[in-house]
Amino acid sequence: MTLEMIEEGLYTTIQDLGRFGYRSKGFPVSGAMDSFAMQVANILVGNQENEAVMEMSFLGPTIRFTDQATIVITGADMGGNINDKPIPRGQPISVSAGDILQFRTTKEGLYCYLAVKGGFDITPILGSKSTIVRAEWKGMLGRKLEVGDRIPLKESVEAAPVNWRVNPSLFHYFTKTEPVIRYIKGAQSEWFNDEAKMDFESHSWQTTTQSNRMGYRLKGTAVPFANDKQLLTEATSFGAIQVPPDGQPIVLMADGQPTGGYPKIGQVIQADLPKLSQSKPGIPFRFKECSIDDALKAKQKQNDQLKAIKLTLCQKWGE
Repeated sequence: MTLEMIEEGLYTTIQDLGRFGYRSKGFPVSGAMDSFAMQVANILVGNQENEAVMEMSFLGPTIRFTDQATIVITGADMGGNINDKPIPRGQPISVSAGDILQFRTTKEGLYCYLAVKGGFDITPILGSKSTIVRAEWKGMLGRKLEVGDRIPLKESVEAAPVNWRVNPSLFHYFTKTEPVIRYIKGAQSEWFNDEAKMDFESHSWQTTTQSNRMGYRLKGTAVPFANDKQLLTEATSFGAIQVPPDGQPIVLMADGQPTGGYPKIGQVIQADLPKLSQSKPGIPFRFKECSIDDALKAKQKQNDQLKAIKLTLCQKWGE
């Protein structure tokens, strides 16, 4: 019971919600770039939210199934099709042995997720099935997936036709024109004067083609420092908005290093990390500061949405 990689795509890896408790040893948390889409995928096929999925970036792979399975795709629109027949995002699909699942270049968003009912039969490393390419571990969790890889499945799931799906609007958070990315004040916010902070919010930003899972390099009006202070290396996190000397921010992403030495003007709130992660190079967006209380409310709203989806889907699978 395996999936076989026929074409690897641009950057395809195995990810769960991340590896926690090892940042002091130099390991990033890693995990899915868009944790919301990843969790929705698992819920749709009846898995636990933290089950490992396949994460695909920009250009998806081509995959052959060696046994029957139930799958779902969420996140970016990569024009997925099975045996040349288009399949919708957000609807569990039954596949049979020999079926070919193919993805194209993304139309909307950047990261697409494939979940398989039952999950992948992969041994965790340090408590997680998330890939870290630069860790150079042996096996699939130390590199991106390649042609010829066979990813074992935990179980063969008997085909069960499903005629329901989640509302496509669920993924509209990354398809809006010039979306707003909310952030809270960073640890070195006072290093930037009021004019610099105003410019940071009033001008639009774009990610550049030098962006990756470690960090998104932004392009826009440079953010000037208010002084020439030097920062000692300190802890960082997914969503930290660092400002290097050239004034063009770098937002640390899922594979971002545990420590950094650039001042942080802000921290992207957790609820908006999926939205930022799905931002394609060249697509403008804006930043907007919010309070910690607003950030907590936004995250709770997102969690409540996931719970509501899970409750509904449990009833559907029960039927």
